[in-house]
Amino acid sequence: MVCVSICTAADLKISGVCVGFSSGDQFWGSVLGEHPDRCLGRILGSYPKNRECDPTLPRQTRDKIPTLPPRWLAIRRLSIWPPMIDKINSLQLQGESELVAANSPAQVEIWRTKYLGTNGELKALMSLLKNAPRDQKPELGKRLNELKLQLEASFESQKNLLGTAPNGPSIDVTEPGVTLGEGRRHILSRTIDEIIDVFGQMGFAVADGPEVEDEWHNFTALNIPEGHPARDATDNFYMGEQSGVKRLLRTQTSTVQIRAMETQPLPLKVVAVGRVYRPDTHDATHFSMFHQIEGLCVDRNLSLVDLKTALLQFAHAYFGKDAEVRMRPSFFPFTEPSAEVDMKMHIRGQWQWVEIGGCGMVDPNVFAAVGIDPEEWRGYAFGLGIERIAMRRYGISDIRWLFENDARFLRQF
Repeated sequence: MVCVSICTAADLKISGVCVGFSSGDQFWGSVLGEHPDRCLGRILGSYPKNRECDPTLPRQTRDKIPTLPPRWLAIRRLSIWPPMIDKINSLQLQGESELVAANSPAQVEIWRTKYLGTNGELKALMSLLKNAPRDQKPELGKRLNELKLQLEASFESQKNLLGTAPNGPSIDVTEPGVTLGEGRRHILSRTIDEIIDVFGQMGFAVADGPEVEDEWHNFTALNIPEGHPARDATDNFYMGEQSGVKRLLRTQTSTVQIRAMETQPLPLKVVAVGRVYRPDTHDATHFSMFHQIEGLCVDRNLSLVDLKTALLQFAHAYFGKDAEVRMRPSFFPFTEPSAEVDMKMHIRGQWQWVEIGGCGMVDPNVFAAVGIDPEEWRGYAFGLGIERIAMRRYGISDIRWLFENDARFLRQF
């Protein structure tokens, strides 16, 4: 407590502060919370002339009470302002009692509006803080915040105990509900999973790799030398350099085959599926981003017979037992010999030959680039277009429809 003023008995009736006498470290006094005159009478009765008037004080204490001039008292303020603190205590008691009496979520919400709402009792009490003595505002503000936190905690506890009040009109449980549409997987995702499942049954494991590649994995290790047209900037999405190494979006999933041969033991049998990127003009059959699945098998004594057998097994499992496979001579830098792959599939009621990818025996230069002895090991590789397979199987005439996310189109499959 800090002594702030000396006032007369008349002042005490107005101020309603704590009054008392100080002698060294001793303090005697009373809080004028009930009635100033009663407190004043006790203190005046404690003067040396009237020490016996207050029998509640021990004699040793009363003997120490100093003699002060008549009608003047040492005034010490408490750390609270009685008119304000009374209202805080009263609001706390009243609010807690009313909240306990609330026995439904609706009543709890009414209580919240009354006490914690924008125009509630707590806000009104906080507005009185501006009338408090300046040196008392921090203490009163702290007490108000404590009250606010306590009321909020009590509200949350009571709300959780009774449950949350329903918002909006009540629900007629007898009214027919709204049918929710069922989601489904995208046609490309389904096609990829179906193809992976077929090759998985044939003993192929799934390998994965980054979509942003370096030139060595995307070109050099695949026997595509410097100056080759396939490296031209107009045919690739270059991403700049990192630590002196040019980066680009991969143009084929063959890059995953290189990484698999670098890290996995032989013999090796993997398929790599993912997005590839080429700056093609968008039309019914071309898109700048599409999906490929490429297979690689490395073992001793492999031949083109093993390659065609694997493709034929896939065609029978995916397109039906009447599907056929044919291979037309072609050229790819990473395979020798190389071939285009056509498959005969059932489209719109009739069997048709469709080109779906390329294949060949792994070029010895590719083996040498990854440290595999081409005299000991042989391998075959193939690559198939996911979009091309899906379009032919489901009769889709425009590749752009696969990437427009039109629900009307996707719901057909």
